[in-house]
Amino acid sequence: MSKKQYWLMKSEPDAYSIDDLKRDESIHWSGVRNYEARNIMRDRMKIGDRAFFYHSNVKPPVIVGEMEVCSEPYPDKFQFDPNSKYFDEKSSESNPRWQLVDVKFIRKFDEPVTRDMLKEDESLLEMQLFKRNRLSITEVTEEEYKKILDLAGVKN
Repeated sequence: MSKKQYWLMKSEPDAYSIDDLKRDESIHWSGVRNYEARNIMRDRMKIGDRAFFYHSNVKPPVIVGEMEVCSEPYPDKFQFDPNSKYFDEKSSESNPRWQLVDVKFIRKFDEPVTRDMLKEDESLLEMQLFKRNRLSITEVTEEEYKKILDLAGVKN
C-alpha cells in the first residue's frame, strides 16, 4: 500500500464552502481547468489521501477543514456539457482532457488557520502554497500537515 499523501485544495466559499461539503458529505472536485492541478488529481492522488479545504479569494484566505480523497480519478462530466461554464470543446468522451476525484468531509475546524498564521510559523514558510499561490491544488508535506492540524487545535 502506498504512503498517504497530503494536499491543500482551494475553493471560493461563495462557489463551494466547507459548510457545503459538510452538508453534502462528499463531492466530486470538479471545475479544475489547470493542467498541473489536473495532473495531481489524475496521476498522484490516491484514495485515503488527506487534504485541507482552503477558502480562497476571501479576506483572509483560510484553511477551514479537512477532507479525504474517496475515489479514483475519472473524467469531469462538465467538460462535455455545452451549457456548463466548464465546457471544453476540445475534449471528448473518448479522449477527456479533465479529470477529478471525489472528496469526503472529515471535519470543519473550530479554529480556522489563516494564511497569515501559516506565514508566521517558520516551519511552514516553504509550503508550496507560498511558491505556487495560483495553483488550486498543492502538495503538503506530512510535517506541514501535522503542524497545521496543531494550529487548528486538532489532536492528531
